[in-house]
Amino acid sequence: MNVFYEEDGGFKVASIMSEADSSMQVEASSGKRSKIKTANVLMRFDGSLSGFLEAAQAEADTLDTDFLWECCGESEFSFEALAEEYYGGKPSRQQAAAIAIKLHGAPMYFYRKGKGQYKAAPDDTLKAALAGMEKKRQQAELMAQMVTQLKAATLPDSFAGKQDQLLYAPDKSSLEWKALDQAAAELKKLPIQVLHDAGAIPSVHDYHLGAFLREYFSHGTEFPPFTLTATPEDLPLSGVQAFSIDDSTTTEIDDALSVTPLANGNTQVGIHIAAPSLGVAPREALDNEVMKRLSTVYMPGHKITMLPEVAIRPFSLDAGETKPALSLYLEVAPDFSIVHQHSRLERVQIADNLRHDTLEPYFNETTLEQDSGHPLWSSLVFLFRFAESLEKARGKYDPTRPQPVDYNFYVTEGKVSIINRQRGSPMDKLVAELMIAANSQWGLLLAEHGVPGIYRAQNGGKVYMTTKAESHQGLGVAQYAWCTSPLRRAVDLINQRQLISVLTLQDPVYAANGDEIVGHMRNFDQTYNAYNEFQTRMERYWCLQYLIQENITEIDATVWRENLVRLESLPYMTKVHSLPATKPGTKVRLAVQKVDTLLMELESKFLQVVEEVMSAEAMPEENNAPVETASHSDEQAESA
Repeated sequence: MNVFYEEDGGFKVASIMSEADSSMQVEASSGKRSKIKTANVLMRFDGSLSGFLEAAQAEADTLDTDFLWECCGESEFSFEALAEEYYGGKPSRQQAAAIAIKLHGAPMYFYRKGKGQYKAAPDDTLKAALAGMEKKRQQAELMAQMVTQLKAATLPDSFAGKQDQLLYAPDKSSLEWKALDQAAAELKKLPIQVLHDAGAIPSVHDYHLGAFLREYFSHGTEFPPFTLTATPEDLPLSGVQAFSIDDSTTTEIDDALSVTPLANGNTQVGIHIAAPSLGVAPREALDNEVMKRLSTVYMPGHKITMLPEVAIRPFSLDAGETKPALSLYLEVAPDFSIVHQHSRLERVQIADNLRHDTLEPYFNETTLEQDSGHPLWSSLVFLFRFAESLEKARGKYDPTRPQPVDYNFYVTEGKVSIINRQRGSPMDKLVAELMIAANSQWGLLLAEHGVPGIYRAQNGGKVYMTTKAESHQGLGVAQYAWCTSPLRRAVDLINQRQLISVLTLQDPVYAANGDEIVGHMRNFDQTYNAYNEFQTRMERYWCLQYLIQENITEIDATVWRENLVRLESLPYMTKVHSLPATKPGTKVRLAVQKVDTLLMELESKFLQVVEEVMSAEAMPEENNAPVETASHSDEQAESA
């Protein structure tokens, strides 16, 4: 006796060797023996096993599923009953098995209700299921077509209007993503590379920028409607003539300086900071936007300003104009000690906006002892000597300390030039030290009056932000509040509001122990770090683009540690896997093998040692790594 039974979702046949109440030992035609449950047996039959299933399957293939479904009523039925009705009499065992196989293979048509029992699917349900199946078939055909097109570096028509989503926030259940993912797997590439090859990324630069904008400026970079507050008309006019020192690309002039000889032989040094807080009312439309942006975003060739241009221009300390400013005046004795200081809110005449590139030939290390012919030479030299005195007072004066290099990126019509200049030049030190002095003194002024501010502090090597006046060990000051860039940073704008409340004897805008100022501080710290990371990323992009632009096939680099090197004249660090064991500080030559601006990768190969490191002093130090922050005086001072 043989059995036709179900196992593992399919049908099998075997001969019965022995049988118990609920199980039996069977032997297949191959000779394999096994134990099966009696409940799984659908039919018993005599005769040969050989060819039984093959014949039953062949018969099942001739059966029309739709016709079988039409033969069924609404009640449940057994496969044997349906076989008898279909064949018009008692069917053969192979014919019955064929019906079972056909019913089992069409679950949309026939619902299984028990061992050998089925029920025909309702008409509406069947039509819906068949429509779904047809849709899946069409989708499978479309997906196969899309995969073929993507592998051929052609963008499918259905991708139109969906590139942004596929690039930055793909819906992994969508047909387009599944096709992209499959094409990438078959090509052994990343999905982003497949999209790029297919032309979905016209500009790699804009792709990187788009990722940032999607996260931090999802509603665009335009400003909402707002109204500026009228500047007080009764601000006193200062008698000084102020000047600023900035890079040639700077358009938001936050700070200016003045030097005025006094009748008593001392010199008055003025530090003048733009006062946009007079025009940006707290908690109104523009301020709400500022507290979302929190800082100007810098990147080579472009920036996203914290304030709109119409709010910058009335307060930027532009040459030839008189602008409201928060001023710190320091009375400096001939020995450069500070004998008196005071702050005031006023209007200041801006005589000149000096620029690094045009000022440096007249004011550098070699022009400090003899008049260079610059109209402000004597004032600049005095400020430099005063800055050195301030640096010594902080305990940070060390003329032998190696200075980091600043890298300025200039992008014009898609071409980049990268200019490096050693930090610590006279004009760098001059501005940095005076900004440190202002930030420290104004932080003290807030603390003395019990008015909360936002401070930068450093203890135990960790730099952090706080609303309390705490020491900054790295700078050597008792407190340090960012106050000198209110056109670019929300923290400075907040601190300026607090300072003005002290000077005008009004209640502070932000109350002590209030959640508002703490919330702004935390948001700023997180956002500012993200902005700096983005700036670093875009600078890395332009470094790679520079290698392509200049067709550089070989480049020198300095070994930093192990296989990590820093490229010469570029703020770019990369790993060279072929680099042999080499001392840090050694200069090596590399072959540029592949530059990928999409994945931000540089593949290079070690060629030779150019210059061995001679001493421990020549080895690079961790704190001399390229600083990837927006170039500005007080930031440079802190990072140094």
